Amino acid sequence: MKQFFRNNGGLIVLIAVLLTALLALGGYIWGDNLLTGALEGLAAPLRNVSTAVATWAQGQYDRTFQYESLLAENKTLRHRVAELEKAAREGEDAARENQRLENLLGLAEERPELTYRDASVTRRSTSNWASNLTIDRGSNSNVAVDQCVIDEYGNLVGVVTEVGPNWALVSTILDPNIEMGGRVVSSDENAIVEGDFTLMLEGLTKLSFLPDGAQLISGEQVTTSGLGGVYPPGLLIGSVVAVLTQEDGIGRYAKIQPAADIAGIQYVYVITDYGGEG
Repeated sequence: MKQFFRNNGGLIVLIAVLLTALLALGGYIWGDNLLTGALEGLAAPLRNVSTAVATWAQGQYDRTFQYESLLAENKTLRHRVAELEKAAREGEDAARENQRLENLLGLAEERPELTYRDASVTRRSTSNWASNLTIDRGSNSNVAVDQCVIDEYGNLVGVVTEVGPNWALVSTILDPNIEMGGRVVSSDENAIVEGDFTLMLEGLTKLSFLPDGAQLISGEQVTTSGLGGVYPPGLLIGSVVAVLTQEDGIGRYAKIQPAADIAGIQYVYVITDYGGEG
C-alpha cells in the first residue's frame, strides 16, 4: 500500500482536487440538493484518500528531515570525538615526554660527568647476522663512533658504529660484533660482554671469560667495567638469567637479559662525553 501511495499519490491528490471542483461547479449550476448529496457521497471516500495521502506525505517529509538532522548531528559528534581522542593522545605523549625528562634529570644528577644528546629511533633492523638501530642524530650533533647509547634510565642500548651528518647507526648490545668489558656488580669481577649469533635471536647477550671460581646466580646485575677507557663505567647492561659451561667443557659463560627494551625502544640518549678514562 505504501508503495502504491508513493507511486500514485500525486495522481490521487489531483483527482480529488478535480472532483471537489466539479462538486462546487455542479452545486452552482443545478442547485439540486439530491445531486449534490450524491456527489458528496461519492467524493467523501476520495477526500479521505486525499487526506491519508497528505498525512503520509507529511510523515515521509518529517522522517526525511529528522533523518538528515540525525546524520548531521552524528557527523558533528564524531568530529568532536575525534578531536577529544587527538587531545587525549597529545596529553599522553606530553606526559610520557615529561616522565622521560624526569628520568633523565635523575640520571644527570646521578652521573653529572656524562653529557647526553637526545635522539629518536627512526629505523630498526634485526637479522640473523646483526642487530642495529638508526637514530636521527649525527656528526652535526657531536655524535661520533664508539659513543654509548642509553635509555632514559641509564641502561645501555648499544654503541654508535657509523655516523652521518644527521643520522647514526647503533649496534645494539645483542649484535655479535659488540664486545666490551663487563663487571658483575655483586662480586666486582670483570669479564667480557659480547654478542652471540644464537643468543641474539633470543634477545640475550653473553658474559664470557668468567674468572675461575666466580660465583654467579640468576638476577645478578652486570654493568660496563670502563676498562680500556673506550666506554664509560657503571652503565647497566642487564642481569644474569643462566650460567652455562662452554662447549669445550672448561670455561663458563652467562646469559644476560638486557635491561633496556632493545626491541621496542623509541627514544635514546647518546653519551657524547663521559669525562675521561674509566
